[in-house]
Amino acid sequence: MKKIVYLYIMTISFLTFSQKRDLDSLPKNIDEYIFVKPGDSVVIQLNEIALLPKPKFSSQEDIRYYLWFRKKVYKAYPFAKLASERLDSLNAKLDRIASKSKKRKYTRLVQDYIEGEFTDQMKKMTTTEGRVLIKLIHRQTGKTAFNNIRGLRSGWKAFWYNATANIFKLSLKTEYLPETVNEDFLIEDILQRAFRDDKLQAQRSKLDFDFMKVIASKKAEINVEEYKLMFSKMKKKRKKKKKS
Repeated sequence: MKKIVYLYIMTISFLTFSQKRDLDSLPKNIDEYIFVKPGDSVVIQLNEIALLPKPKFSSQEDIRYYLWFRKKVYKAYPFAKLASERLDSLNAKLDRIASKSKKRKYTRLVQDYIEGEFTDQMKKMTTTEGRVLIKLIHRQTGKTAFNNIRGLRSGWKAFWYNATANIFKLSLKTEYLPETVNEDFLIEDILQRAFRDDKLQAQRSKLDFDFMKVIASKKAEINVEEYKLMFSKMKKKRKKKKKS
């Protein structure tokens, strides 16, 4: 029973959101962003407060994909933040409770709270949002979703939950690697700008990485080619369905 709240969050999420497809349209308001053409020279202007350079895009279309992905991060982040807070709170409380029965009772109270407030929202998550959530769980807790479940329950349970996630092309073993994985860099870029602009409530990562070094090495260039390809594939599938 100990720490069951985390297992509950992950189980509800992966068994319900994964069959939805990302069919939402791309944003149109891109005036606050810049794009550069091949051969252009660009001077990166730093924000005076957070010292984050403006993101650089190759085209206006790329800006729309970035804003689309930003919506996914904005939706997934609060759940990862909540999972981390509830785990920290639960663990601290359980350490102060001597009685096993009282520990079980407190765990159930936390579980019921999360079920009542967040289950319906998590069911609406898309596959992309689910993948982002898995990565953010690693960012906020310091452990992958798989390792968290294995530690809370058993390796066998973690294996089956991961097998279920794999059906929907997700893996609970996915790590958050903003230094080497492009999507993770985009997530961290979005988070840092959201924290700076008070659009998301900041919560420090439990992973050790220096994002300012990462963004400097990438020269603030935004790569959204994987999402352009994903949308292209979805369009082809929809055309095939219409013809059949």
